[in-house]
Amino acid sequence: MTDPPGDGEAARLPRPGPVHALGVRPGMRLLVHAALGGTGLRAEELRDALLAAVGPHGTLAAPAFTPQNSKTSTAHLARIAGLSEGDVRDFRARMPAFDPVRTPSHGMGVLAEAVRTAPGAARSGHPQTSFAAVGEGARELCAEHPLTSHLGEESPLGKMCGKGWGVLMINVGFSVCTAFHLAEYLIPKPPLRMYECVVKVNHPGLPGRQPGRPEGEGWTAYEDIALDDSDFAEIGRAFPEDRILRGRIGRASTMLFALPDAVDHALEWMTENRR
Repeated sequence: MTDPPGDGEAARLPRPGPVHALGVRPGMRLLVHAALGGTGLRAEELRDALLAAVGPHGTLAAPAFTPQNSKTSTAHLARIAGLSEGDVRDFRARMPAFDPVRTPSHGMGVLAEAVRTAPGAARSGHPQTSFAAVGEGARELCAEHPLTSHLGEESPLGKMCGKGWGVLMINVGFSVCTAFHLAEYLIPKPPLRMYECVVKVNHPGLPGRQPGRPEGEGWTAYEDIALDDSDFAEIGRAFPEDRILRGRIGRASTMLFALPDAVDHALEWMTENRR
């Protein structure tokens, strides 16, 4: 992706077709975050317009996170709030394991779901922070996603940074900029925490499978970076304006910028300001 110009001029997009007016070009690889309110478009319309714009050699990806599949996430704790101890045990016993083919994303928006369910789409196998992608290289992008690297260098997000992806944000702000999370893995001595989620056990194709043993579901615990997006809006306010191409879809504002630029900026900001 070439660096977006910084003239700040808004690009009008009255129809879903000419998304190149937002700076989208053939061959681009884009991580998209979107809220469709004000765009006048359905999720499938926008997805297909973006895929047409990046063309057969481009790629479109979106977060397909499932934070409720956990004992520790805010989403899960909200679900069990007010339940008795026994009811919590019963609720957790009934929780289905993450299935990359069938489990819908949670709180990521309808465009992310449209990407996840697109014909030929791939999805990474992390039970909490998977990514969905469609287009050239989508399967390679999603092929490996270690449990202990939610959004680190070994995750699909880390691969995107190494290959110079862009970030397209539609009607959302920097508070949901997933790219900033990669910087959390790069700061000196990042804080760690334990995570616990329910996964498929001993299924074909999973690491560590033992032939002859029964398949099933179970809880697994692991340690990873303590992810924190509480200062992402502030990090975004400090992002250099000349690195952002701004536009509009209907009444919704858009931003396009290079993913490596976002990671470099967030790393510098966190190194100086996080304690």
